[in-house]
Amino acid sequence: MAPSAAPQRIVIENCAIATVDANDTEYASGYLVVADNKIESIGAGQAPKGLENVVRRIDGTGHLVTPGLINTHHHFYQWITRGLATDHNLFNWLVALYPTWARIDEQMGRVAAQGSLAMMARGGVTTAMDHHYVYPRNSGDLSGAIIGAASEMGVRFTLARGSMDRSEKDGGLPPDFAVETLEGALAATAETVDRFHDASFDSMTQVAVAPCSPFSVSTELMKQGAELARAKGVRLHTHGSETVEEEQFCKELFGMGPTDYFESTGWLGNDVWMAHCVHMNDSDIAAFARTGTGVAHCPSSNARLAAGIARVPDMLKAGVPVGLGVDGTASNESGELHTELRNALLINRLNAQHREAALNARQALRLGTYGGAQVLGRADQIGSLEAGKLADFVLWKLDTLAHASIADPVTALVFGAAAPVTASFVNGKQIVENSRLTTVDEDAIAVATREEAQRLARIAAQA
Repeated sequence: MAPSAAPQRIVIENCAIATVDANDTEYASGYLVVADNKIESIGAGQAPKGLENVVRRIDGTGHLVTPGLINTHHHFYQWITRGLATDHNLFNWLVALYPTWARIDEQMGRVAAQGSLAMMARGGVTTAMDHHYVYPRNSGDLSGAIIGAASEMGVRFTLARGSMDRSEKDGGLPPDFAVETLEGALAATAETVDRFHDASFDSMTQVAVAPCSPFSVSTELMKQGAELARAKGVRLHTHGSETVEEEQFCKELFGMGPTDYFESTGWLGNDVWMAHCVHMNDSDIAAFARTGTGVAHCPSSNARLAAGIARVPDMLKAGVPVGLGVDGTASNESGELHTELRNALLINRLNAQHREAALNARQALRLGTYGGAQVLGRADQIGSLEAGKLADFVLWKLDTLAHASIADPVTALVFGAAAPVTASFVNGKQIVENSRLTTVDEDAIAVATREEAQRLARIAAQA
């Protein structure tokens, strides 16, 4: 057996570092050594002398290095329907946009995924997810198109393979032609897991089972979806407790609130995470904490749709895993996760109970990094900068006018203007340089997304 090749190393020095490890270890001036696709060492001062096979050295002067940001909730297809229904609450917004969304096809899905991923990646996201649940008849290989876009860009990725089987005729919100049958949704989800899910330590692609929401999915799809996920050994994702209207819907249809309904269908557990969770009472939060159920907090989308303020400080205090999500760009047109660090902190301070004590800068950074890794079930591999973990990290430039007078780099990153990304690495490979993608042509993506948005608008207008 031939000996394995010696690892190639990248050394970053002279930078501030926020590791987001269990002790929130930080270095005012430190180093990071990467060996192939893993972090080999990290510490204060200069890197160890005598390192072999150093293929690149980066002077990080004026930069903060953090773990890569981790997005825990998104709908990529919405990239080509931005700026519509801007003054609607959730249910009215869905009713207004479902007829358009139900006409997407494979090409639209691929291009929308490219746009969504590009916007996040150039802003520091190294791990993304997409909750895709719109599978119109004869629309092509949407799951393959989305995963292909993530692979081309070099972003670590989870596809939450969604589904809907409760249409307007069944009391749901989606048009009848936009939903799948129970059997069809389960079969297609199982096929997607078998085709794409990679459970290895350094996996770049994983799949979760993700029926859309209580008001667009039958109880049988919820129950059998949970059984399918656990039989396949993958995670479960859905929307939960997003609005007051959703709570009323669940009580009228099921005779119980969302959390009790989820528990009755097998949808609480440490392999589950839910988006939004805005309207949670004390017993709901306790149930999530008891079962280890995670939350994807989407502050900008919650504000855009007037859903309310999630009780994130109470969730964290109770021990609920919480990460950050962009949500679809039809309810968060900026499509950037790094702005959610700031928005999570500011919006949660509007909570009358917690006010200025709600979140601080380091808690916000943890939500966007390690918290996201917990929610996606990958905290042993990503989310903090520690020896042995995968080399997913970002160099934020903080020595320009925008941040020059803020002494603390983590405060500058979270409270300040959006910081430029000098470099972003995933699995030890650089995907962003000076806020530009290195793996794909983002200008071509901009043109393509504009064209596909116009094509979708024309098709919807003619329907």
